[in-house]
Amino acid sequence: MTTGLVWHELYMWHDTGNYAGVMPAGYPIQPGQHAENPETKRRFKNLLEVTGLLDQLAVIQPRKATREEILRVHAPDYIARIEAQSLDRGGDAGGLTPFSTGSFEIARLSAGGVIAATDAVLDGQVRNAYALVRPPGHHAVRDSGMGFCMLANAAIAGYHALEARGLGRIAYVDWDVHHGNGTESIFWEDPRALTISLHQDHCFPPDTGGVEANGGGAGAGYNINIPLPPGSGVGAYVAAFERVVIPALDRFKPDLIFVPSGFDAGGHDPLGRMMMHSEGYRSLTRILVDAAARLCDGRLVMCHEGGYNPPTVPFYGLAVMEALSGISTGVEDPFMALLGGMGGQGLQPHQAAVIDQAAALLSRIG
Repeated sequence: MTTGLVWHELYMWHDTGNYAGVMPAGYPIQPGQHAENPETKRRFKNLLEVTGLLDQLAVIQPRKATREEILRVHAPDYIARIEAQSLDRGGDAGGLTPFSTGSFEIARLSAGGVIAATDAVLDGQVRNAYALVRPPGHHAVRDSGMGFCMLANAAIAGYHALEARGLGRIAYVDWDVHHGNGTESIFWEDPRALTISLHQDHCFPPDTGGVEANGGGAGAGYNINIPLPPGSGVGAYVAAFERVVIPALDRFKPDLIFVPSGFDAGGHDPLGRMMMHSEGYRSLTRILVDAAARLCDGRLVMCHEGGYNPPTVPFYGLAVMEALSGISTGVEDPFMALLGGMGGQGLQPHQAAVIDQAAALLSRIG
C-alpha cells in the first residue's frame, strides 16, 4: 500500500479577502492579502508534482461532508448562519474567520476530504494519508468559527470514525504553532479521544492552551497541552514527542491517529515565533509513523492546517510526505542550512521544564 493524498482545486477558491495579514483593511490599515490565502497550499501541491512524488501517491477524491456528519460537531444555528452568508456575499464565521460567496460549500468539501482520507485508511486502500485541504479546521468550536477555521475538519472526521466506522478510540497530535482549541473543546468530556496539542505558548488563542487544561467530566485526563516557549526549535519538539506524545499514545492505545498538520512553527513563519525546519518535521513524522505501526496497524491521517510562509512551507510538506510514503525524491531543502543553523535549536532548560509539566499528566490517561 502507498500513501494517499487528498487535493481539490476548489480548496484554493476559498476567498479570505483583501485583509492586511489578519486584520480587516480600511483606514488606517492599507488593503493587502489575508495571511490564510491559497499560496502556501498550492505551492505544497506543486512541489509534490514537480518532484515526481505526486505520481507515486494514491490520489483520494474528496466529497462534501453531509449535514449529519457536520451536525455531530457543530450547532445547527451556526451552520445555518454561515450557509446563508455563503449564499449571499460571505461574512465572518467568527474570531477572525472571513469568507466569501461559496465558501461554506468549499468548507464542506474540506471536512469531507478528511473523512475521505479517514475512510481510505480504514478500508485499507492506503497505508496512511495526507488531506491537503482548505479552509483549515482546528480552531473551529461548536457554535463558531475561529482563527481562519469554518468547520472542525479533523473533529468531524474523528466523529465519523467513532460513530459511523465503529472505532473505540482515536488520538490527535496537533503540531500547528497555534493551540488546537477547537478540537480540545469538542472532545473535552469524551474519553474516546485523546487530544494532544504542541503549540507556542499564548500565541493564538492567547487565553487557551495551558498545561492545566486536562479535560473534564468523563474526559478528565484525556487532553494534554504542551505550550512550548517562543523560540523553541527541533530539540524541544523531539523531546516533547519522546517524553510526552509517544508515552501518551502508548498508554491510550488509539485505533487511529489524526495529525492536524500546521507548518507555522517553521522558522520563517509570520504568525509564529518557533524554529522548526523540514528535517524536524521529517523526524516527527517518522516517530508518528513508527508509533502508528506499533499501536494501530499504521493508521495515520494528517490534515492540513496553518503555515503562512510561501517559500518554506512546500519543503516542510515534502519532507512529511517523503516520511509518510517512505519515498525519497532526492530534492534538498534550500532553506535547511539557514533554519538548521539558528541558535537555540537544541533543547533548552526552560523548554524542558514545560515538557516535564506535561509529562506529569501521563498517569491520568486510563
